[in-house]
Amino acid sequence: MERFKVFVIDDDRTMRESLSHLLERAGFDVTVFFRGNDAVSALAERRPDVVLTDLRMPGLTGMDLLDHIRGERPDLPVVLISAHADVPLAVEAMGKGAYNFLEKPFDPTRLITVLKHAAENHRLTRANRHLRARLSDLSGLDRVLMGATEAMVALREEILELAGAQMPILLTGETGTGKEVVARALHDLGAASGACFVAVNCAALSSGEFARAMFGEQNGSEAGYFARADGGTLFLDEFDALPADQQSALLRVLETGDIVPLGTTEPRKVDVRVISASNNNLDIAVKEGRLRADLFYRLNTITLALPPLKKRKDDIPLLFSHFLRLHARTYEVQPPDLTTEDLAALLSHSWPGNVRELRHVAERRVLAARRGLGSVAEAIAPAGDFDDVPDTLREAVAAFERRMIGKALVAHDGRMDAVAEALGIGRRTLNEKMVKLNLDRADFVD
Repeated sequence: MERFKVFVIDDDRTMRESLSHLLERAGFDVTVFFRGNDAVSALAERRPDVVLTDLRMPGLTGMDLLDHIRGERPDLPVVLISAHADVPLAVEAMGKGAYNFLEKPFDPTRLITVLKHAAENHRLTRANRHLRARLSDLSGLDRVLMGATEAMVALREEILELAGAQMPILLTGETGTGKEVVARALHDLGAASGACFVAVNCAALSSGEFARAMFGEQNGSEAGYFARADGGTLFLDEFDALPADQQSALLRVLETGDIVPLGTTEPRKVDVRVISASNNNLDIAVKEGRLRADLFYRLNTITLALPPLKKRKDDIPLLFSHFLRLHARTYEVQPPDLTTEDLAALLSHSWPGNVRELRHVAERRVLAARRGLGSVAEAIAPAGDFDDVPDTLREAVAAFERRMIGKALVAHDGRMDAVAEALGIGRRTLNEKMVKLNLDRADFVD
């Protein structure tokens, strides 16, 4: 089992060194801090199992640190070290949620026992919470990856089995089969679901911006993709489109776990789960020299092949009906009924754009239905523009904003922070626009 991680905060150098030596010998992964502020800054990156802090320190006191952790990470146990005169204050801290306190001088064996129990309880709490989330999200996975065909049932089972694994996973499949959706499902059901999921379209990275985008810049305002995904998941879409020199740089990071931001020679360790994707035949790409064989073998520890829509036609009516309801909700209309002719058109089409194309066809069908027109066959091969064009610019802007916000609410299951980020606006601005446009979040969440 991974060693328990403990933060030790004490302004007394001798005490810090003594505690570090004692706890490392007891098997802990120890990080020491002189100031409470430094420990707060490192909480998100290091994610300790337990915090051991002195009560009286300059700057941020042990009580201040406890208050911060209770607000940000209420499940993280905090053990206090206090002198005899501080016992009443330590008792008050226990009332605020401290796990325990030890009076100086403390018994080393008791300290180790208390910290181990606290860390074990913390990991058990996290594991139970993750299990509950996974069980409650199973129906969510069914919604995200809809379908009852054998191929989709098998794919969902593989996702559940692999979600907790840390090895690289390669997703293959035609354009529009939902590779990013699968990557997000693997992340959301994994142990690092609370960390960042960062998606990168490698084909869109120019040679000049690759290093800065991927590895960041020492004094840059934004971290690189690897640093942003540290502790979480980095999704590399179309990774085989990277030129040879960029493939080499990517391979070095995957092998060493170190990135070197521009402007410095100092490496930084990152812990990133990499999920990659391609819609090309990668064996041919390796043979033709367009893809480094060592990079390919590094990324394809596990390969998941996503089935094209034409091979799961029994799922098409269900998927199309689902998309009709989503778009009808966005455009504030009733979803049109499917006729026998509509079903025939759906099942006879080859769907080269796969699920993505199916979703767009459903949107066109809903737009036509707003005017009492259209059929599925016409939506598949549109002869004209079905969009309603408002009479005034103000109405056009409102309609466009309503459509964009509605689509984002559906895409992110109503998570307002994610919706605001996707739209590139602040949370407060999003709330104000939804009130102005008379949009109710509950109308867009299943």
